[in-house]
Amino acid sequence: MSMEETHRRLDEYVSQTLQAHGATARGVDYNSEAAQERRFDQLSRVIDPSRPFSVVDYGCGYGALFEFLEQKTWDFEYHGLDRIEAMIDAGRQKYAGYPNAHFHSSEDAVPISDYLLAGAIFNIKLDAEPDAWRSFVCESLLRMAAKCSRGLSFNMLTSYSDVERMQARPDLFYGDPLFFFDFCKRNVAPNVALLHDYGLYDFTIIVRKAV
Repeated sequence: MSMEETHRRLDEYVSQTLQAHGATARGVDYNSEAAQERRFDQLSRVIDPSRPFSVVDYGCGYGALFEFLEQKTWDFEYHGLDRIEAMIDAGRQKYAGYPNAHFHSSEDAVPISDYLLAGAIFNIKLDAEPDAWRSFVCESLLRMAAKCSRGLSFNMLTSYSDVERMQARPDLFYGDPLFFFDFCKRNVAPNVALLHDYGLYDFTIIVRKAV
């Protein structure tokens, strides 16, 4: 299967999930709101909230990360990016009353911001070959890095998961955290942290461009 066909099928899958569950954690394929929030906690560790900041939510879904950040009463401008128009429409509707919430369906329309956060966007590969998907992830990380000036964070299912769990879901991508740590260290910025201690079957990588 070509990567273009993979992305087309992924778009269909995500749209169907949203239609089935609405603007909820299940609607963006998280197991629960608690798991979603735990992952947001890790991703947001890249942010220094001591001064106003801007953030790109890369693959934002309906914008749950905006609500998570807003509840912290931080001073920020949020730019949600998603290729699924239904997700963007859901975000614009859900957070219409917030002047600092902006949603985009085109990457070109997203301004360079202080930070970029990407949650769970690399987990589902469908029938794509693992090597091809890994190359896609690396290419995406370089594009993501160009959209932020201070730092980025992303998460991914871990290759340290139970073998039985991985064998049961060949449509998922279980990344090697050491490979992606090394890739970011060599190609994005030297200040990299690997978080793998929060009780889920994934890891988070934080890359700080400015320290």
